[in-house]
Amino acid sequence: MRILLFLATNLAVILVASFTLKLLGVDSYLAQNGIQYGSLLAFAAVFGFAGAIVSLLISKPMAKWSTRAKIIESPRTPAERWLVDTVRDLAKNAGIGMPEVAIFPASQSNAFATGWNKNNALVAVSEGLLHRFNKDEIRAVLGHEIGHVANGDMITLALIQGVVNTFVIFASRVIGSFVDRVVFKNDSGHGIGFFVVSIAAEIVLGILASTIVFWFSRRREYRADIAGAQLAGRGAMISALARLKQESEVPDQMPESLQAFGINRGARGGLSALFMTHPPLDSRIEALHKAQL
Repeated sequence: MRILLFLATNLAVILVASFTLKLLGVDSYLAQNGIQYGSLLAFAAVFGFAGAIVSLLISKPMAKWSTRAKIIESPRTPAERWLVDTVRDLAKNAGIGMPEVAIFPASQSNAFATGWNKNNALVAVSEGLLHRFNKDEIRAVLGHEIGHVANGDMITLALIQGVVNTFVIFASRVIGSFVDRVVFKNDSGHGIGFFVVSIAAEIVLGILASTIVFWFSRRREYRADIAGAQLAGRGAMISALARLKQESEVPDQMPESLQAFGINRGARGGLSALFMTHPPLDSRIEALHKAQL
């Protein structure tokens, strides 16, 4: 969930920035004397990393808004008190600041963590997870999410996304300029062909380049599983993953459109596997069995 929200926000920021820069004539200014690759690369890096950083900074409020998560400011029930105390204990053991703790309305078993730094994070769980998982399994899920925060996954993701954005912005303008001059025979500045093609290329390249981010996400899930096992116990972490696997195999229990605790129903092959944010549950469980804790 946090990966998809981050990518969607990042793409929106980049597209809005691109339209704004085109309206302000920045692209035309860069093209007055033909493409200057050094200037274009610098331009792409500045706005590429800016888009990733903005996405990172607003990741927490975006997650709250999109999931309708309710922050537990003052626990009203024993379950809420236990949840807050458990997150506090795990955060202390992981060496990070106390995150905000939230519950969001969803019948599916789900959880996520996000935030711009490890001492200003948000950890949220769904109502469905709280109702169906036992306390050891919930603690393991929370340990997994705390692991993402402690490992600095969102910050690393932003840096990777900044590099990806730089490539996308740079390459899309080179493609747009080439098409504009070769196909539309425009030798003075940039015409409509450049703007249409560069925006289209930006969207297509952005989607294709996101496979790099998805690969990173899959690798980090294994590390977060190990963190959950270290904080809550290997058995509890494996049990939580096994329960999620069981739920994912029940028809209509886990819709394809949802990422429950970062899970896709079943394993995918071919090109679709490149767009998976999380590895198959069987692989994660097997990796935990083999891990040296």
